[in-house]
Parts: sequence; structure tokens; C-alpha cells
Amino acid sequence: MRALSSVAALLAALPAAAQEMVPAELAGLSVLPAYSFSAPPADAPQETWISGRFTAGAAPVRAPMSLAANGLMRPFFGQPLQGFSGYAAARAGDGSLYALIDNGFGSKANSSDALLGLTRIVPDFETGETTVIERVWLHDPDGLVPFRITHEATEARYLTGADFDPEGIQIVGDTVWIGEEFGPYLISATRAGRVTGVYPTLVDGEELFSPDHPALRIPATAGIDWKLPRSGGFEGLALAADGTTLWGMLEKPLIVEGGENEGAFLRVLAFDTGAGEWTGESFRFALTPGAVAIGDFNFIDETRALVIERDGGQGHASLACMGSETEGCFPRPAEVKRVTLIDTAQIDAAGFVARLAQIDLMDIADPDRVGAGLETSGSIAEGTFVFPFVTIESVIRDGEEHILVSNDNNLPFSAGRVLGVADDNEIIRLYVPELLGAE
Repeated sequence: MRALSSVAALLAALPAAAQEMVPAELAGLSVLPAYSFSAPPADAPQETWISGRFTAGAAPVRAPMSLAANGLMRPFFGQPLQGFSGYAAARAGDGSLYALIDNGFGSKANSSDALLGLTRIVPDFETGETTVIERVWLHDPDGLVPFRITHEATEARYLTGADFDPEGIQIVGDTVWIGEEFGPYLISATRAGRVTGVYPTLVDGEELFSPDHPALRIPATAGIDWKLPRSGGFEGLALAADGTTLWGMLEKPLIVEGGENEGAFLRVLAFDTGAGEWTGESFRFALTPGAVAIGDFNFIDETRALVIERDGGQGHASLACMGSETEGCFPRPAEVKRVTLIDTAQIDAAGFVARLAQIDLMDIADPDRVGAGLETSGSIAEGTFVFPFVTIESVIRDGEEHILVSNDNNLPFSAGRVLGVADDNEIIRLYVPELLGAE
């Protein structure tokens, strides 16, 4: 409790107090349907033609399309094109976006048949469709991953969601950099997906462990043997204006001895891609009250950056479960879904970065009814668009006055847009001149 009290005192003095809420307007909407799959690479193990076999517990479900979840049947034929967990700031030469796909089905235990990789996508805001240009598969033929992987004995050694949980991505020259959560680690790879390095995370000179770190053994004590909560590793990975420094933002607060969080803030750590090492530089990001994690982190200029903040809810509050209700309602509706602008040129004596402005993704103006054709469960005010997903994990600047934001649909388990219906991958284009102009 003493640590929490000291943090509260620090937060009271933060520049965040000057933060203001500014409007956002829906300018475009593009969708990649939840039921979107691709064939695995030709030299991948035959078993990768079926995915999602371990999503119902420890025992595998061997019969494809035999188990229902939010209107979809699993295990699936092929590899899902789901779960955008980050955008690289740099685009491809044709203007397409580099979008990272997360670990598959949500955990180390259930994702050993989900292959890891990234995609190049083009959202079309005229037609509302999203085109997948390319899919790149992460593989480790040189044996650089410092632990046993699922496909250890194969030649190509394709990586799976039981090996890593990729959440943040940047492109530096010809190298793809990925921040992940299980270690947490930074991973470097070629643009073709061949792993060139795996870097442990150092905080105050010591390697940081989560409960999913491959070197951790039971019994293990929170705050001593591991200091990062499960699914608390690198959720945001931003590339500084110098083109070589990566800033990795952890998704959740660190744990101190005794098992408590060190405070309502996240560590942000600097990595020198040229030297291949952590610089020791860091700052702190204070979470919005009610937020439990971040979703993405990308610079928009030399010092200012966008951060997605979120709670753990999904669905619109107008359809919240009441009393003993459990059916036909959202048990834990979305409340805190924000995009926050920070300025790394303004860091106070306690190490906290300034928060400049914020938009509410649950209150987006839609005067032109861009999203009117999209069914949403609940009572939504006319002229308003909402983004009611549990995990919103990609944000990037798109021109002088717009940003792009998209969700991780956690196929097939998230159903925040429509009750009982698996969420699609949605990409929204928002007109936010006041947010991008805040100083």
C-alpha cells in the first residue's frame, strides 16, 4: 500500500493534469471478416493446415469444424488472418500497411498450431474492404531462438504462438523488429521473416521475466522470480525519429516484492538497433483512470506519440448485464477505450511523460453515417460511432489530420460489436486535427 500511495502522490504532480479530451470524427471504415484464412507455407509441417485444436482445454479437438464459438466452427482449416496487434510506422513502397498478427488464440497453451507472422494490408475506405497483399511467416532456420520451439526438429523451424506472443512491430531498413510478451523479448528478422536475433529485456540491468518466460521454473514467486504479469510484455513498440532507437512500452505495470503492482504506470524502455542492446534510458507512462493496459504506441513526429489505452471490457454499456442477468447482455461492457497523445520532450523529475490530449473511441462523431451499415448491439445515439472491442491494438498517423485505429479480434472469442458474433478486424480512419495538433 505504501508503494501505491507514493505513486498517487507522483501522479498528482504530473503534466497529465493538463490533458484535455478532444473530438474524433469517423472518416472511413474498412473490414477484414473474422472468417479469413490462408494456407500455411508449403514446407510447414502438415499439422499446420488445421489450427485451433487446443482452444477447448488441454485435450486437443481433432475433428475440424466440430466446436462452436461465437457463430464460428473450429478447429479451422488453414491459418487465420486475425488479431492485428500493431502497425509499423513505415509503410511499404506501394503504401500498404505492415500489420503484425499476434500469437494466435490468446495464450501459450492454446496456440501451438498457430503460425506467427505479419501481413501487408490495404484498407479501402471507399468499398469498406481490406485487401491482404502479402503474408510473411516468421521462421528460425539458423537456430537463434534460445529455447526449444514447437517445430524444433524441422528444417524451416516456423514459429508458433506457443513460442512467442508478438505484439509490436517496426521496420528499420531491411530489418523487422518485433516486441513480444512471453519473455518478454525483442526479435529481429529479415523482411522475409527469417529470425536474425532474439534479445532478452533488461530493466535496471537485470533480465525481466514474465510467468511465461521459457527459463522460469515452478515454484516461482511474483515480484522476485518474475516481475511482469502474464500478457504484460511489449504491447507497444515505437520507432524514434532518429530511425534507430526503439521504445518498447510494457502492457502492464511491473510487480514488486510482495506481489503488488509498482503503480498505475507503465515502463517504456529504449533499445539501440544499431548496437543491438538496451541503452538504459526509460520513462514512465501514467495510465488513464480505469485503463488496465495499452494497445499500441507509435510516434507521429520527433517527440510526440500516440498510445492506445483500454480497460478489459467489451460491448456497449447500454446492454450491460443487470443483477443476475447472464444472457443477452454484456457482463463487462467497454468503458475506457482511448487514444492518448504524449510528448517525450516533456518528462518530469519523476520520469513521467506528459499527456497532451485524448480521444474517446466510445464516442466518435459520425455525421456522415460512415458506420451506419455496421450492426452494433445496444442503443447507440444517432450520429455516434463506437469501437467497443476488448483489445484495440493498432494506431498510426495517416496524413496531416487523420489516424488509423484497428482492433485485435481474438478469433473466435471476442464479440464486442454484436452479441454472440465473432468480431471482425475493423480499421477506422478518424479525423482528429485537435489531437494531432496538441502541444
